[in-house]
Amino acid sequence: MHAPHPYRSTVLAIPAIVILLLGASAPASAQAPAAPMRDWTGTAGIGFSVTSGNSDTTNVNIAFDVKYDPKTKNLMKFTGLYLRGDKDDELTVDRTGLGFRDEYSITPRFFVFGQLDYLRDSFKLIDYLLAPTGGVGYRVIDTMRTQFEVDGGAGGVWEKNPGIDVRKSGALTAGEKLTHQLTATATVKEGVTALWKTDDFSDSLYNFSAGIGVKVTEIFQISVDLLDTYKNLPPTPETKKNDVALVTAFAAKF
Repeated sequence: MHAPHPYRSTVLAIPAIVILLLGASAPASAQAPAAPMRDWTGTAGIGFSVTSGNSDTTNVNIAFDVKYDPKTKNLMKFTGLYLRGDKDDELTVDRTGLGFRDEYSITPRFFVFGQLDYLRDSFKLIDYLLAPTGGVGYRVIDTMRTQFEVDGGAGGVWEKNPGIDVRKSGALTAGEKLTHQLTATATVKEGVTALWKTDDFSDSLYNFSAGIGVKVTEIFQISVDLLDTYKNLPPTPETKKNDVALVTAFAAKF
Protein backbone atom coordinates (compact mmCIF):
# COMPACT_ATOMS: atom_id res chain seq x y z
CA MET A 1 0.00 0.00 0.00
CA HIS A 2 1.39 3.41 -1.03
CA ALA A 3 1.15 6.51 1.11
CA PRO A 4 -1.36 9.14 -0.07
CA HIS A 5 0.09 11.63 -2.54
CA PRO A 6 1.06 14.94 -0.79
CA TYR A 7 -1.19 17.87 -1.56
CA ARG A 8 0.38 20.91 -3.14
CA SER A 9 -1.73 24.04 -3.31
CA THR A 10 -1.21 27.24 -5.27
CA VAL A 11 -0.93 30.51 -3.35
CA LEU A 12 -2.37 33.61 -4.98
CA ALA A 13 -2.55 37.19 -3.68
CA ILE A 14 -5.92 38.53 -2.49
CA PRO A 15 -7.05 41.35 -4.79
CA ALA A 16 -6.34 44.88 -3.61
CA ILE A 17 -10.01 45.78 -3.50
CA VAL A 18 -10.58 43.22 -0.74
CA ILE A 19 -7.64 44.55 1.26
CA LEU A 20 -9.06 48.06 0.97
CA LEU A 21 -12.49 46.86 2.08
CA LEU A 22 -10.94 45.03 5.02
CA GLY A 23 -8.99 48.13 6.04
CA ALA A 24 -12.13 50.22 5.84
CA SER A 25 -13.94 47.76 8.06
CA ALA A 26 -11.33 47.75 10.85
CA PRO A 27 -12.52 50.92 12.66
CA ALA A 28 -15.98 49.42 13.06
CA SER A 29 -15.19 47.97 16.47
CA ALA A 30 -18.39 48.94 18.29
CA GLN A 31 -20.20 45.89 19.52
CA ALA A 32 -23.67 45.44 18.02
CA PRO A 33 -26.47 43.94 20.09
CA ALA A 34 -26.48 40.15 19.98
CA ALA A 35 -28.73 38.78 17.24
CA PRO A 36 -31.40 36.24 18.18
CA MET A 37 -30.39 32.61 17.68
CA ARG A 38 -31.84 31.03 14.53
CA ASP A 39 -32.09 27.44 13.35
CA TRP A 40 -31.18 28.24 9.71
CA THR A 41 -28.06 30.33 8.96
CA GLY A 42 -25.71 30.67 6.01
CA THR A 43 -24.77 32.56 2.89
CA ALA A 44 -25.90 32.44 -0.73
CA GLY A 45 -24.23 34.43 -3.48
CA ILE A 46 -23.76 34.97 -7.18
CA GLY A 47 -20.89 36.42 -9.19
CA PHE A 48 -20.90 37.53 -12.82
CA SER A 49 -18.28 39.21 -15.00
CA VAL A 50 -18.08 40.10 -18.69
CA THR A 51 -15.17 41.52 -20.70
CA SER A 52 -14.98 42.46 -24.38
CA GLY A 53 -12.34 43.76 -26.75
CA ASN A 54 -9.29 41.71 -27.70
CA SER A 55 -11.03 38.78 -26.03
CA ASP A 56 -14.61 38.21 -24.94
CA THR A 57 -15.04 36.44 -21.61
CA THR A 58 -18.02 35.55 -19.45
CA ASN A 59 -17.80 34.05 -15.96
CA VAL A 60 -20.64 32.99 -13.67
CA ASN A 61 -20.54 31.45 -10.21
CA ILE A 62 -23.32 30.50 -7.81
CA ALA A 63 -22.60 29.27 -4.29
CA PHE A 64 -24.34 28.55 -1.00
CA ASP A 65 -23.27 27.40 2.46
CA VAL A 66 -26.21 26.71 4.78
CA LYS A 67 -26.49 25.23 8.28
CA TYR A 68 -29.51 23.88 10.14
CA ASP A 69 -28.85 23.93 13.89
CA PRO A 70 -31.91 23.48 16.13
CA LYS A 71 -29.60 23.86 19.17
CA THR A 72 -29.66 20.15 19.91
CA LYS A 73 -26.79 17.72 19.38
CA ASN A 74 -27.60 17.45 15.67
CA LEU A 75 -26.22 19.85 13.02
CA MET A 76 -26.84 19.68 9.26
CA LYS A 77 -24.73 21.41 6.61
CA PHE A 78 -25.58 21.99 2.93
CA THR A 79 -23.03 23.35 0.42
CA GLY A 80 -23.08 24.00 -3.31
CA LEU A 81 -20.91 25.62 -5.97
CA TYR A 82 -21.45 26.11 -9.72
CA LEU A 83 -18.70 27.58 -11.91
CA ARG A 84 -18.94 28.33 -15.63
CA GLY A 85 -16.60 30.36 -17.81
CA ASP A 86 -16.42 31.12 -21.54
CA LYS A 87 -13.66 32.82 -23.53
CA ASP A 88 -14.29 33.79 -27.16
CA ASP A 89 -17.31 31.43 -27.22
CA GLU A 90 -15.19 28.52 -25.97
CA LEU A 91 -15.97 26.86 -22.65
CA THR A 92 -13.12 27.22 -20.13
CA VAL A 93 -14.71 26.17 -16.81
CA ASP A 94 -17.72 23.93 -16.12
CA ARG A 95 -17.93 22.52 -12.60
CA THR A 96 -20.68 21.65 -10.13
CA GLY A 97 -20.14 20.52 -6.54
CA LEU A 98 -22.76 19.66 -3.92
CA GLY A 99 -22.45 18.41 -0.38
CA PHE A 100 -24.61 17.34 2.56
CA ARG A 101 -23.30 16.57 6.05
CA ASP A 102 -25.08 15.54 9.24
CA GLU A 103 -23.10 15.89 12.49
CA TYR A 104 -24.07 14.51 15.89
CA SER A 105 -22.17 15.78 18.95
CA ILE A 106 -21.08 13.16 21.46
CA THR A 107 -19.45 15.85 23.61
CA PRO A 108 -19.19 19.63 23.02
CA ARG A 109 -16.01 18.99 20.97
CA PHE A 110 -16.19 15.39 19.74
CA PHE A 111 -18.71 14.45 17.01
CA VAL A 112 -19.60 11.76 14.50
CA PHE A 113 -20.86 12.50 10.99
CA GLY A 114 -22.29 11.12 7.79
CA GLN A 115 -21.93 12.97 4.51
CA LEU A 116 -22.58 12.76 0.78
CA ASP A 117 -20.45 14.62 -1.79
CA TYR A 118 -21.13 15.07 -5.51
CA LEU A 119 -18.80 16.48 -8.18
CA ARG A 120 -19.19 17.05 -11.92
CA ASP A 121 -16.25 18.61 -13.76
CA SER A 122 -16.11 18.68 -17.57
CA PHE A 123 -12.44 19.67 -17.74
CA LYS A 124 -11.35 16.88 -15.40
CA LEU A 125 -13.49 14.49 -17.48
CA ILE A 126 -15.68 13.64 -14.49
CA ASP A 127 -19.28 12.99 -15.53
CA TYR A 128 -19.97 12.47 -11.85
CA LEU A 129 -18.18 11.46 -8.68
CA LEU A 130 -20.38 10.37 -5.78
CA ALA A 131 -18.87 9.72 -2.34
CA PRO A 132 -21.01 8.69 0.68
CA THR A 133 -18.81 8.54 3.79
CA GLY A 134 -19.00 8.70 7.57
CA GLY A 135 -16.53 9.27 10.36
CA VAL A 136 -15.47 11.19 13.46
CA GLY A 137 -14.34 14.76 14.09
CA TYR A 138 -13.00 17.03 16.78
CA ARG A 139 -13.51 20.77 17.34
CA VAL A 140 -10.02 21.91 18.27
CA ILE A 141 -11.13 25.53 18.77
CA ASP A 142 -14.76 26.49 19.29
CA THR A 143 -15.25 30.12 20.34
CA MET A 144 -17.49 32.94 19.16
CA ARG A 145 -14.68 34.34 16.94
CA THR A 146 -12.78 31.20 15.90
CA GLN A 147 -13.81 27.69 14.93
CA PHE A 148 -11.28 25.06 13.87
CA GLU A 149 -12.13 21.39 13.39
CA VAL A 150 -10.51 18.24 11.97
CA ASP A 151 -12.14 14.99 10.85
CA GLY A 152 -11.52 11.63 9.22
CA GLY A 153 -13.78 8.97 7.80
CA ALA A 154 -14.39 6.06 5.44
CA GLY A 155 -17.02 5.00 2.93
CA GLY A 156 -17.30 4.45 -0.81
CA VAL A 157 -16.85 6.31 -4.08
CA TRP A 158 -18.43 5.92 -7.53
CA GLU A 159 -16.78 7.74 -10.45
CA LYS A 160 -18.01 7.95 -14.06
CA ASN A 161 -15.76 9.26 -16.84
CA PRO A 162 -16.66 9.71 -20.53
CA GLY A 163 -16.46 6.43 -22.43
CA ILE A 164 -15.57 4.43 -19.32
CA ASP A 165 -17.80 2.27 -17.13
CA VAL A 166 -18.53 3.44 -13.60
CA ARG A 167 -15.62 2.67 -11.28
CA LYS A 168 -16.37 1.99 -7.62
CA SER A 169 -14.08 1.64 -4.65
CA GLY A 170 -13.84 2.02 -0.92
CA ALA A 171 -12.71 5.46 0.23
CA LEU A 172 -10.87 7.15 3.09
CA THR A 173 -11.32 10.86 3.83
CA ALA A 174 -9.66 13.55 5.94
CA GLY A 175 -10.28 17.25 6.34
CA GLU A 176 -9.86 20.43 8.33
CA LYS A 177 -11.74 23.72 8.39
CA LEU A 178 -10.97 27.09 9.97
CA THR A 179 -13.23 30.14 10.31
CA HIS A 180 -12.09 33.31 12.07
CA GLN A 181 -13.85 36.64 12.53
CA LEU A 182 -11.21 39.31 12.07
CA THR A 183 -13.42 42.30 12.83
CA ALA A 184 -17.11 43.03 13.25
CA THR A 185 -17.41 43.11 9.45
CA ALA A 186 -14.72 40.76 8.10
CA THR A 187 -14.39 36.97 8.31
CA VAL A 188 -11.72 34.70 6.85
CA LYS A 189 -12.03 30.98 6.21
CA GLU A 190 -9.81 28.12 5.04
CA GLY A 191 -10.29 24.41 4.49
CA VAL A 192 -8.75 21.25 3.03
CA THR A 193 -10.42 17.95 2.16
CA ALA A 194 -8.85 14.77 0.83
CA LEU A 195 -10.34 11.56 -0.60
CA TRP A 196 -8.32 8.41 -1.35
CA LYS A 197 -9.64 5.34 -3.18
CA THR A 198 -8.73 2.20 -1.25
CA ASP A 199 -8.17 0.08 -4.37
CA ASP A 200 -5.49 2.56 -5.52
CA PHE A 201 -4.32 5.23 -3.07
CA SER A 202 -2.66 7.18 -5.88
CA ASP A 203 -6.16 7.85 -7.27
CA SER A 204 -6.88 10.71 -4.90
CA LEU A 205 -8.76 14.01 -4.91
CA TYR A 206 -7.80 17.09 -2.89
CA ASN A 207 -9.68 20.36 -2.42
CA PHE A 208 -8.19 23.50 -0.90
CA SER A 209 -10.14 26.69 -0.28
CA ALA A 210 -9.35 30.03 1.34
CA GLY A 211 -11.45 33.16 1.34
CA ILE A 212 -12.57 36.35 2.94
CA GLY A 213 -16.00 37.91 3.34
CA VAL A 214 -16.51 41.60 4.08
CA LYS A 215 -19.92 42.79 5.20
CA VAL A 216 -21.14 45.89 3.37
CA THR A 217 -24.61 45.98 4.98
CA GLU A 218 -26.33 43.99 7.70
CA ILE A 219 -27.39 41.43 5.08
CA PHE A 220 -25.00 41.64 2.12
CA GLN A 221 -21.29 40.95 1.84
CA ILE A 222 -18.57 40.77 -0.80
CA SER A 223 -16.62 37.53 -0.79
CA VAL A 224 -13.45 36.41 -2.55
CA ASP A 225 -12.43 32.73 -2.52
CA LEU A 226 -9.45 30.84 -3.88
CA LEU A 227 -10.36 27.27 -4.88
CA ASP A 228 -7.74 24.68 -5.80
CA THR A 229 -8.75 21.19 -6.96
CA TYR A 230 -6.07 18.54 -7.46
CA LYS A 231 -6.80 15.06 -8.87
CA ASN A 232 -3.68 12.96 -8.76
CA LEU A 233 -4.79 10.36 -11.33
CA PRO A 234 -6.96 11.99 -14.03
CA PRO A 235 -8.74 9.76 -16.59
CA THR A 236 -6.27 10.60 -19.42
CA PRO A 237 -2.62 11.72 -19.52
CA GLU A 238 -3.72 14.89 -21.34
CA THR A 239 -6.01 15.97 -18.49
CA LYS A 240 -4.36 18.45 -16.14
CA LYS A 241 -4.21 17.42 -12.49
CA ASN A 242 -4.62 20.89 -10.99
CA ASP A 243 -7.33 23.54 -11.45
CA VAL A 244 -7.35 26.90 -9.63
CA ALA A 245 -10.24 29.37 -9.57
CA LEU A 246 -10.51 32.80 -7.97
CA VAL A 247 -14.20 33.46 -7.29
CA THR A 248 -15.65 36.86 -6.41
CA ALA A 249 -19.32 37.09 -5.43
CA PHE A 250 -21.95 39.33 -3.93
CA ALA A 251 -23.63 37.27 -1.22
CA ALA A 252 -26.54 37.51 1.17
CA LYS A 253 -25.98 36.38 4.76
CA PHE A 254 -28.90 35.12 6.82
